[in-house]
Amino acid sequence: MREYFLVALVTAVVTYLLVPPVRAFALRIGAAPEVRERDVHKVPTPRLGGLAMFGGMAAGLLVATNLPWVGGALDQQSGQTAMALLAAGGLIVVTGFLDDWLGMDALVKLGGQIAAGGLLVYYGVTLRYLPLPSNMGGELSLDTNLQVVITIMIVVVTINAVNFVDGLDGLAAGIVGIAALATLVYSMVLSQSLQATRINLTAVVASLLIGMCLGFLPHNFNPAKIFMGDTGAMLIGLILATSLVTIVSSVPSAALQVNRFPLLLPVLLPVAVLVLPLADLIMAVVRRTSAGMSPFAPDRGHLHHRLLDIGHSHRRSVLIMYAWTFLFAFALVALSVEGVPVEVFPPIIAVAIAILVLLSRQRWRSTGGNGRGGAHAAHRMPPPADSSDSQSGTAAATATPRATATTG
Repeated sequence: MREYFLVALVTAVVTYLLVPPVRAFALRIGAAPEVRERDVHKVPTPRLGGLAMFGGMAAGLLVATNLPWVGGALDQQSGQTAMALLAAGGLIVVTGFLDDWLGMDALVKLGGQIAAGGLLVYYGVTLRYLPLPSNMGGELSLDTNLQVVITIMIVVVTINAVNFVDGLDGLAAGIVGIAALATLVYSMVLSQSLQATRINLTAVVASLLIGMCLGFLPHNFNPAKIFMGDTGAMLIGLILATSLVTIVSSVPSAALQVNRFPLLLPVLLPVAVLVLPLADLIMAVVRRTSAGMSPFAPDRGHLHHRLLDIGHSHRRSVLIMYAWTFLFAFALVALSVEGVPVEVFPPIIAVAIAILVLLSRQRWRSTGGNGRGGAHAAHRMPPPADSSDSQSGTAAATATPRATATTG
C-alpha cells in the first residue's frame, strides 16, 4: 500500500510542477482558443495540459520500476508493461498535441488511437480471456485475433468516452481519478482474496492514473488556468483502458465457482467506472445521427451542458457528476466485498440513475429564472456548437468548430 501511495505521490507532484512551464509553452506556440465576449475566461486559456500529465506518468513509472513489490507487479502480465505505457502514451500524446495545436482530421486521430492500442498489444498488454462463472460456461479464452481486436476496441471506446465527458473545468480529471480509485480498491480486494497479496498490475496502473489526475486538478478546477486538451484526455483514457484490460484478465479460472459479484465484477467494473461517460457518448451518437448529423459533430447536448442549462453553477455541475460517479462505482465495490448476488446489479443501476436525476434537478426555490440560474444565463443560450476538443466548458465555445473523432 505504501508503494502505491509513493507512486501516486511522485506522479502527482511531477505533474503539478510541470503544468506551469507547459502552460507557458502552450501560450508561446499559440495552443490556446481565442476569447469571445460571452466567455467566462478573460485571457486565452491554453490546452496541452496532457504534456505535464505524461511527464508525471513517466516519473511515476521510473519510481515504480525501482520499487521491490510494485516493480515486480509491472512484470506480471507481459514483462514490458512500463514500456507499453510509455510507447502507447507517447504516441497518443503526440497525436493529441498536433490536434490541440494545429487541428487534425477525425480519421487521422482515430488512427492514432488504434495505433496506440496496437502498441499495448505489441508489448503484451492484452485481454486474454473473460472470467465467467462456471454456470455461464467458465473461463472464455480469446484467440490471438480476438485479443487484438477487443483490446484495441476497449482502448478506442474508453478514450472517446473520456473525451466526450471532458467539457467543464476539472470534470474529466475528477471522474477518471474517481474511476481509478475504485479500480485500485477493487483490484487490491480481489487480489487479496484470491492470491493473498495486495500487489497486482492493475493497482500499479491505477496509482499512476490517480497521481496524474490529482496533480493536474489544482490547475484545472474552475476557473481553469489550463485545459488538458486532447493531449491529456486521450492519455488518461488510454491509461484507464489499460487498467480495465488488466483487471478483466486478473481472475484465475480456478476461482470461478459461483455466480457472485466478486467474480463477475472484473467484467462489470469497467462498465461501472465508465457508465457516465459511456452514457454520454451513446446519447450523443444517437442524438446526432437521429438529427441527420455526423456522430462526431459538436453540439451542446452533453450531460454537463444540461446541468448548466437547468441552472446549476459550473462547480456544482462538476461536483454533481463527481458524486454520482463515486456513489455508483464504490457501491459496486462495496457489494463485491460482501459477496452480494449478481441479481442485485440491475436494481443498483436503477437506483444510480434515480440519484443522478435527483441531483440534476433544478433548485426551483432558489432559481425561478433568476438566482443561481440567472448567473449562468450565458450557458442557457446554446451557441451553434460546443468545443470539438477536450477542454473546459466555460471556454468550450472558443475553439473553432470542427468534426473530430473525440468530440467533447
